Amino acid sequence: MSQSQQNIILIGMMGTGKSTVGKWLAQQLEYDLVDLDEALVEHEGCSIASIFTNQGEAYFRQAETAILRKVLTGTKQIVATGGGVVLKDENCMLMQQGGWVVSLTAEVEDIVSRVQGDGVRPLLAGNAEERIRTILEERKNAYLFADYTVNTSLYSVEQVGSMILANYRV
Repeated sequence: MSQSQQNIILIGMMGTGKSTVGKWLAQQLEYDLVDLDEALVEHEGCSIASIFTNQGEAYFRQAETAILRKVLTGTKQIVATGGGVVLKDENCMLMQQGGWVVSLTAEVEDIVSRVQGDGVRPLLAGNAEERIRTILEERKNAYLFADYTVNTSLYSVEQVGSMILANYRV
C-alpha cells in the first residue's frame, strides 16, 4: 500500500456519520483520527459559525483547503472532512492524492434526525430539512470521485466500518 493510501478520507453530507465511523475506523486500525472541522477551529481559534459570520464562507473555504493540505502530509490517519470540502476541485485533487476516499451517504430523513437541533451548523439556519434537501441537490455529483461509497442509513457503524475495511485492504 502506497504512503498516500495509508490515509482514509471520509467525505459526505453533514449527518452521514463521518465522525462516528471515523472514530470506529481509527480504533480498529490504530490510526489517528483527524476531524478537519476541529482542526480548523483549533487553527482559527474560533467556531465555524463564528468564521462564517465574521469572515464569510469564502474565507472558511480557503482556510479549510489550507488545513486539508497540511493534514494530508501525514499518514495512518482517518480524516473526517466537513461536508462542503468537496466544493473546491483543488480539495478533491488533494484528497485523491492524499489517501483512499470514502463517500458516506444517508437518506434525507436520517440526516435530518441526526442533525436536528444542532446549533453549530451554519448552513442549516432556518428549515433544516429544506436546507438539507437543497444542499443534497446542489452537491449530488460532488462526491462521485470517491474510491468507495456506502449508505450509512442501511447499516450499523460497525457494519459500515467493516465494509470500508474490507475494501480498503484489497
